[in-house]
Amino acid sequence: MSEKIKLSLTMKVVIGMLLGIIVGLTINLMELNNVGSYTHTYIIEGLFLVIGKMFISALKMLVVPLVFFSLICGVCGIGDIKTLGRVGSKSFALYILTTAIAITLGITLASTVGIGTGMGLESTADFISKTAPPLSQVLINIIPTNPIKTMAEGDMLPLIFFSILTGISLIMVGRKAEGFIEGIEVANEVMMKMVMIVMSVAPYAVFALIAKSMAELGLDLLNQLAAYVLVLTSSLLIHLFIVLMIVLKLFSGLSPRLFLKKIRSAQVFAFSTASSNATIPITLRTVTERMGVNNSVASFTVPFGATINMDGTAIMQGVATVFIANIYGIELGFVGYLTVILMSVLASIGTAGVPGVGLIMLSMVFTQVGLPVEGIGLILGVDRLMDMIRTVVNVSGDAVVSTIIAKSEGKLDLATYNNVTDDAQTDNTHLSIDKGVEQEIADVVQQTHDKEDTLR
Repeated sequence: MSEKIKLSLTMKVVIGMLLGIIVGLTINLMELNNVGSYTHTYIIEGLFLVIGKMFISALKMLVVPLVFFSLICGVCGIGDIKTLGRVGSKSFALYILTTAIAITLGITLASTVGIGTGMGLESTADFISKTAPPLSQVLINIIPTNPIKTMAEGDMLPLIFFSILTGISLIMVGRKAEGFIEGIEVANEVMMKMVMIVMSVAPYAVFALIAKSMAELGLDLLNQLAAYVLVLTSSLLIHLFIVLMIVLKLFSGLSPRLFLKKIRSAQVFAFSTASSNATIPITLRTVTERMGVNNSVASFTVPFGATINMDGTAIMQGVATVFIANIYGIELGFVGYLTVILMSVLASIGTAGVPGVGLIMLSMVFTQVGLPVEGIGLILGVDRLMDMIRTVVNVSGDAVVSTIIAKSEGKLDLATYNNVTDDAQTDNTHLSIDKGVEQEIADVVQQTHDKEDTLR
C-alpha cells in the first residue's frame, strides 16, 4: 500500500480557497443565492457563516494575550538596554525606520490604485465604524489610564505601550525578575501553540469564508483579489529592490548590485521556508562570509532583526487595510491610516513567531480602526502564498541593516564585500559531521530516553 501523502498547511489553505471559489461561483452563477432560498438560508447564511465567524472569533480571542506576552518577550530579548550601546540604538532605529517606510508605501500604493473600490460588501458582524478622533487625542490615548480595562476592551495602542513599558521595566529590575520573565516566555510559547491550533482549521474556514463571499459577489470579487495580489506583490518588490537599496547606498555607500548578488542564497531559503527565524543561520552565514560583516555585529543584528524587522508584514497590513476598507465602503481618513502605521511599527517588535501571527496582528489593526475582522477571510487564501515573498523582504532588510551597522562601526571587511568570486566557494562548502561528535550526541539522546523510561 502506498504511503498517504501529507499536505502542508499552505497547500491545504490553497485547496480550501480554490474549492471555496468553485462552490461560491457555482452558487452565484446558478442563482441559488436568492434571499429566502434553502441555499441562502441554510448554506450561505447558515453553515458558511457559522464556520467563518467561529474562526474569526478564535483569531480575535488570541489578540490581546499574544500581543501582551510577545511584546514583553521581544523587549526582554534585547537584553540590558544600557549595554546595547551604539549597535543596539542604530539597528533599532533603522529597523523601525524601514518598517514605517514599508507600511506607508503599502498604504500609498493601494490607495492610489484604489483596490476593492465599489464592491459595497456588507458585514454580517455587529460593528460600528469608528469616527476618527483628532491626532492630539490619538497621541494622548496611547498611554492607558487603566491597563486592565485596556486589555478587556482590546484597545491595542495603549496595550502595546503598556507591554513595551513592562518589558523595559523587567530589564531594569534585572536578576530578580528572571523567574517572572521565564513565566512570560512560557506563556508566550503557550500562545504560539494556540495560534498553531487555530491555524490548523484555517483551510476549512477559508473555504467557508471565500465560498460565502463568492456566492454573494461572484466574479467581481475574484477580480478584486487579483488586483490585491498584484498591488501587494508590487509593493513588496518596490521596497526590496528600490527602498532597501536606497537605504543601503545612503547610509553605507556600498554597492546595491553586489549586495543583491550576495544575498541570493538567503533569499531563496527564506522564500522556500516562509520563516525569518528558520532563515537566521543562513542569513548569519551570508552576511559574515559573503559580505564581511564581523560576527560581533551580525550575531546581534540578525536575530534582533528577525524579531522586530517585519517590513513585509507591515506592507501587507497597509495594503490589506486599504483593500478591506474599500471592499466594505469604509472611509478611514488620514488619522485612521496614521493609526495603522503607528500600530504596525510598534507591534513589529513582537510579531516574530509562527505562521498566522501576522494575521492576528492584522485583526488587531482592523479592530482598532473599526474594520470588520471577517474581511481577513477574503485575503487569507492568497496570504499564505504572499508570505513567502514577505519573508524574502524581511530577511533582506535584516542583511541590509547588519551591513550598514558593520560599516558604520568599522566592523565590515570591504575586501570580502567587494569580492565577486567568493559566492561559488561558499556555495560549495563541504559539510561533514565528526564521527566522535556524532556518537556523543547519540549517547546523550539515549541517556535522555533511559531517564524518561525510568520516570515512567
